[in-house]
Amino acid sequence: MATRVTGCAPALRLCQRLNRLKTLDEDMMATSLKRCLSTLDLTLLGVGGMVGSGLYVLTGTVAKDMVGPAVVLSFLLAGMASLLAAFCYAEFGASIPKTGSAYMFTYVSVGEIWAFLIGWNVILENMIGGAAVARAWSGYLDSIFNHAIQNFTETHVMQWDVPFLAHYPDMLAAGILVLASFFISFGVKVSSYLNHIFSTVSMVVIAFILVFGFMLAEPANWSQKEGGFAPFGLSGILSGSATCFYAFVGFDVIASSSEEAKNPQKAVPIATAISLALATTAYVLVSMVLTLMVPWHSLDPNSALADAFFRRGYSWAGVIVAVGSICAMNTVLLCNLFSLPRIVYAMSEDGLFFSFFSRVNPVTKVPVNAILVFGILMATMALIFDLEALVQFLSIGTLLAYTFVAASVIVLRFQPGKTRAKGSASPSPHPPSGPSPIALETQTITEGVGEMKEYESFSDKLQLVERSEPRERRGVGQLRARWEPFLGRLFGDFEPGEVVAFSVLGLMVSAVSLCGVVEFGTKQLQLPLWSFISLVVIFSLAFLGSLLLIWAHEPQRNSKTFQVPLVPLVPGLSILMNVFLMLKLSSLTWLRFAIWMAIGLCVYFGYGVWHSKEGLRELQPKDMAARYVVLPSGSLVETVQSVQPDAQVDHAHTTPPTPTAEEPGRT
Repeated sequence: MATRVTGCAPALRLCQRLNRLKTLDEDMMATSLKRCLSTLDLTLLGVGGMVGSGLYVLTGTVAKDMVGPAVVLSFLLAGMASLLAAFCYAEFGASIPKTGSAYMFTYVSVGEIWAFLIGWNVILENMIGGAAVARAWSGYLDSIFNHAIQNFTETHVMQWDVPFLAHYPDMLAAGILVLASFFISFGVKVSSYLNHIFSTVSMVVIAFILVFGFMLAEPANWSQKEGGFAPFGLSGILSGSATCFYAFVGFDVIASSSEEAKNPQKAVPIATAISLALATTAYVLVSMVLTLMVPWHSLDPNSALADAFFRRGYSWAGVIVAVGSICAMNTVLLCNLFSLPRIVYAMSEDGLFFSFFSRVNPVTKVPVNAILVFGILMATMALIFDLEALVQFLSIGTLLAYTFVAASVIVLRFQPGKTRAKGSASPSPHPPSGPSPIALETQTITEGVGEMKEYESFSDKLQLVERSEPRERRGVGQLRARWEPFLGRLFGDFEPGEVVAFSVLGLMVSAVSLCGVVEFGTKQLQLPLWSFISLVVIFSLAFLGSLLLIWAHEPQRNSKTFQVPLVPLVPGLSILMNVFLMLKLSSLTWLRFAIWMAIGLCVYFGYGVWHSKEGLRELQPKDMAARYVVLPSGSLVETVQSVQPDAQVDHAHTTPPTPTAEEPGRT
């Protein structure tokens, strides 16, 4: 038995290293960045990230090809679905006001390698998103001048015919990205001012579209003569909602900016709610105006709004709409270039990415290296890649990040030992939701005089025992009193939060299984009807059972910051929705995703795991170490010994372990 345990020790140590959690400072308002963003600034950032090319391009595409006039309902459903994910981001952004967004939230709750992979995918998503918007911006502007820029480039510069590459180098798209990166490097206030200008112009144009568009509205365009309100039925509305969901993915820029907010505890939730409400209202009303102005089946998917005004005889209004679309796309570009370097900065600051990107300019207080390098990389992608090839890869990393953030909300809500400093939460020492069979936990706490002591326990389950706090009967993560008679025998011996962690894992597995059966059961798998129904019922019960088991435990209460309501229902529904949307993506997208993940793992195991600051912190010597041992009889034994660096062992006096409490009869 001892040989077997010894043989498993390296694997357990590796698992512990991969799943270690980030330790946050007690004062989480301290930062090397500049806290200067108000609630208004964050709100406009969120609106700018969501109301962009989707308003001027996506509305026409979805209305004509998928939904018809019922695109109004598709955007409404998509906005409500996005609210589930936005709640989770708002809670983390308020309680953990650090840059990094989904990467940071995963690091403090799930584990290091999962956080790296989330950050790695969010980096790619932002790069692709920015490059795709730049290509759309260039194409929209070029269409106003009758494609003169494209014709000149193909004739006098160069063109090529290579798969996945554009037919010609889009120097206009690359140039706007380089120029925007240059402006953003001047500081967060400059970025905020530019976003204010473009967002204001965009909202004025939207108001003009709504007022003038409703004046030109013809209700007959929704009549049965033109195909009716929902010509594609309920399935079309739901399919349209899945596509419209991607129009709202920009709200995470608010959480990414929380480390630069003046009062993130209040500003982040308020800005998230207001910006999402404004974006949803804009999408719903504009799609309503568009389908009332002209018949939905005659829309131009590339420039639906401008073309609608041209067709009604108001060419000057089409020019105003074109100006508004350019400004809206500028805000999306700014948001991508704003959030991407900060995620890179957070990863490099933690040692998981190259330290070159963690340098902050002492004057502008922004990570200039990350801004310029990734701005140039984004410009290179926009220069050579085709827009369709870029968009095909978009969204899978964002949906994966939404899933992990929702799971992290549940894990942290039911974890014990969570402390707060100035209204902010510090990470729980509990392992992630996908733990190894044996979890080894360590926790460092600060004494009143600033002395750091490490406490380890070696009970049957290697559980953490805190010296200063006796274990409460109904603490956080334990079964509620009403459920103790029914579930106490099954789960009474587990540590607080342990059942919840495994339930979250079961929740995600059942969600993937349920969505997989619904999506592929009748087509690719060709399951018989009885088998399809049976699997749907089984996995649905497993999903609901996981939710009920989580709900049966005591959550954290009386938080000073915003908390997601109806936990675990809201995060659970967000997980289910995100998984369903991921499974609807093409197989080619999943193949590219797997390749990018493999590259990320090479970066992590080649650099990140060796330079992780959490790993270096574990190697730092402690002045004193206290160990607690739980004997079979239930007594607690504490031994304290001095811990010194290896270089001083030969010259320092070693104090033998001193038992402070001893079980009678122990030798």
